[in-house]
Amino acid sequence: MSDATRGADAAGTDPAAGRVVPPARIDIPSGEVERPTGAARLPGARRDGYTRLPTGPVGVEPVIVTGPMLDEVRRDTDWQPSTDTGTVTAAVDDTRLAPWALMAAIVALASSFFVGWGLPIAVISVVAAIMSLRRPVESRSIARWALVLGLCATVYSLGWLVWAGMQFERLG
Repeated sequence: MSDATRGADAAGTDPAAGRVVPPARIDIPSGEVERPTGAARLPGARRDGYTRLPTGPVGVEPVIVTGPMLDEVRRDTDWQPSTDTGTVTAAVDDTRLAPWALMAAIVALASSFFVGWGLPIAVISVVAAIMSLRRPVESRSIARWALVLGLCATVYSLGWLVWAGMQFERLG
């Protein structure tokens, strides 16, 4: 779009109103206009004193910690370090998910041979088997068996439910 009003031709005359439209012009700001410090710049404009690349390392600011006063001396200690340096006991993860997934898959498969309502147990066993396959401490063979049996139970249960749905259409 141009700065002239609509309907004016290139010479600046408006044929509908019969008047001359002056061309638009841009004046420079007077001396009274000052640019305030910290004013917004145009995007991409060069900053004064900018020396680092934008992909350079970023400085780490000190972290201000808010919490209890560490200078206070407490008389009652809740925890004391052990004096026995010879034995270091590490926390052992004894929770196992794969056997539970296998047990749920076997129960779901057994129930899916007779009714289709074993589907929720089958889905739970499949999810538990996938979770146990992702854990490094689990037995992968047990988790694979749980996954395969859970998928079979899911297919058998869905087969029963589809068959039951087809039977209800015949009755209704």
